[in-house]
Amino acid sequence: MSRIREAFKKEKAFIAFVTGGDPDLETSYELVKAMAANGADLIEIGIPFSDPIAEGPVIQEADLRALSAGTTTDALFDLVVRLRKDIDIPLIFMTYMNPIYVYGTERFLKRCEEVGIDGIIVPDVPFEEKAELAGSCKENGVELISMIAPTSDERIATIAKEAEGFIYCVSSMGVTGVRSEIKTDIRSMIEKVKAVTDVPCAVGFGISTPEQAEKMATLSDGAIVGSAIVKLIAKYGRESVPYVADYVKNMKAGVKKAD
Repeated sequence: MSRIREAFKKEKAFIAFVTGGDPDLETSYELVKAMAANGADLIEIGIPFSDPIAEGPVIQEADLRALSAGTTTDALFDLVVRLRKDIDIPLIFMTYMNPIYVYGTERFLKRCEEVGIDGIIVPDVPFEEKAELAGSCKENGVELISMIAPTSDERIATIAKEAEGFIYCVSSMGVTGVRSEIKTDIRSMIEKVKAVTDVPCAVGFGISTPEQAEKMATLSDGAIVGSAIVKLIAKYGRESVPYVADYVKNMKAGVKKAD
């Protein structure tokens, strides 16, 4: 069983996101370690990109800060090498096709396997166009995480049947960002997934409070939080580690209530 699937076996999972290199690589290293120590079951590391179409302003600004600090894909691979000496929970790269293509798809995925990246999420690759990337992922033992959105509707079952690792269930239309209320009918989305696969399904986009995390984890197998964490990093910069650690601990407690 993959390390990602293993992470969902014990209990509902809390998945935390951080933009690699924001505000700098050393702080990212400390942040990921602190999140793992305070209850994150999986961690997504965003590879900064100048045109992240799925992201709202919070993560867009984080990408720009990371790029301005000189963060490169190779620097993030080196970061993962360091992290793997300290933590063994699943690590996932969240990126776009352009950085992978520029790096060289085969080279990128080979390096993912070498450093211990368990999976990748690539929001701008539609299901219908994923074959080439999926093939390279398989060859290198890296799981390609599928995303389903409220608009996926009749495609949900098709996407879910081929999914691996976990399924990223997008709770809201539009880009990433904190939302006061999540109105999508998550329950019916999850039911469509569960009818065709036992791959875990976690909900992301818009979750920011322990109460929202509990609610989403009650309906699914876990909750994903990104923008709320990135906001803390934007506010506190190099001093953000204790604030993020505390936040992750509270969010994990919310998710645990759903068990």
